Amino acid sequence: MAGHTKDLTVGGPMRQIVLFTLPLLVGNVFQQLYSMVDMIIVGQTISTDAVAAIGATGSMAFLVIGLSFGLTSGFSVVTAQCFGAGDEEGVRRSVASSAVLTLLLSVVVTGASVCSAEPLLRLLDTPGDILGDSHRYVYILYAGTVATMFFNLSAGILRALGDSVTPLLFLVVACVANIVLDYVFIVDFGMGVAGAAWATIAAQALSAALSLAYSLGRFPILRLRRRDWRVSWPRVRRQLATGLSMGGHMAIVAVSVMFLQAAINGFGTDTVKAFSAAMRIDQLATQPMFSIGVAVATFTAQNYGAGKIRRIREGAFRASLLCVAMSFAGCLLMVLSGGWFLELFGIGENEPGVVLRAREYLNTVSALYFLLGLLFVFRNALQGMGRNVVPLLAAGTEIVLRLFTAPLFAGWWGASGICYVNPLCWAVAVAVLLTGYGLAIRRAGAGGAAAEPEYGSVVVSYGGQPTLASATSASARIRLEKRPEGTTKSSVRIL
Repeated sequence: MAGHTKDLTVGGPMRQIVLFTLPLLVGNVFQQLYSMVDMIIVGQTISTDAVAAIGATGSMAFLVIGLSFGLTSGFSVVTAQCFGAGDEEGVRRSVASSAVLTLLLSVVVTGASVCSAEPLLRLLDTPGDILGDSHRYVYILYAGTVATMFFNLSAGILRALGDSVTPLLFLVVACVANIVLDYVFIVDFGMGVAGAAWATIAAQALSAALSLAYSLGRFPILRLRRRDWRVSWPRVRRQLATGLSMGGHMAIVAVSVMFLQAAINGFGTDTVKAFSAAMRIDQLATQPMFSIGVAVATFTAQNYGAGKIRRIREGAFRASLLCVAMSFAGCLLMVLSGGWFLELFGIGENEPGVVLRAREYLNTVSALYFLLGLLFVFRNALQGMGRNVVPLLAAGTEIVLRLFTAPLFAGWWGASGICYVNPLCWAVAVAVLLTGYGLAIRRAGAGGAAAEPEYGSVVVSYGGQPTLASATSASARIRLEKRPEGTTKSSVRIL
């Protein structure tokens, strides 16, 4: 139900994950429609070359969008851990520091991305006939990074509290606004691909503003007080460590995808067009698995905060089975309906070579979707436990593999070879993640008969006064500088 927090530390793990995933899935599908709607409307109203121009920026857009999503999701993991531990003050302080960190980092990311847009397009060997439109589109997306980051932050905070429905509602608002603004800017104002980018940014800004205003008014736990804005350096360090890990992971994957995009660009505009449309369809088909992974991150974080390690293990196992089932469904969808999706982008019988290349990619990668599903589950489980090194290591293997295999496979088998790069990367990354996950679970003591919680919540207060200090580790040492005047009692609660 919208507007309500949800405790994921109780109830059947499979049921909780599924119920939490469903709104996420619908929301993520709507979020994918941002880029798809842009390309569909552009393809129908401008040209398929304009589709290629937007598609050529896919890996670059993913770099900033993925980084933004990873950073804000990492900040929200700490919020979810505090919520799972019953530390309401920790939740509020986590939200406050998340907002400040998001604002500061959005300025840094915007400046760096705007300055690097055109050089990066040239470095990726973007075909000259679409370079101008590609630069206009991605430049505007980069300039609106602050809207993207706060859009993701508002959703991440609500998911941390167990509410995956409210973010869905505002994603729907954003998607509808994006469609309307696409037609206004592209068709009525004649702004071309730049209009599609402006529509996306405006829709995200609108949805972020509405979501933040609604959340602060609706959820008492998010009503911040002056003292919640005081800097807690240990919390900030934890949030930065988790956020930079998750954001860095997404950025590394995005950079590795750029190597793939560079190999695609080398085959000319028609190949770019085929892979651009196919990859957008591919992203839509994998949303069920991606959504399950996001649900696993929140489920794991809350249960890790509550010290329920066995429950984490059971949830990850059942989520894996669910992802495998979803992967087969996605494969069937691609085989049966891939051609129909391509027609939405204006790619049909008049371009048989483009259709053939796009179908080849979809059929190849969809057969191995189950690897991607396992990657999503175990990467998010590790990040939900605060284990950030292994996901970064897995991302590092992906960038190395794409760096070498994209040009190698393209040289051996032409554009067909590119179809096998991603599945190979998924397989190796899954092996790394499974190894790290097994070690993390054993380290947390899940195999014992009575495993001790590695993380709980220590809350210190005096004589009924508000909480003075807290930490999310039962072994943490908390130093209080002074006793509040007029108090005679102190208490320590371990949750």
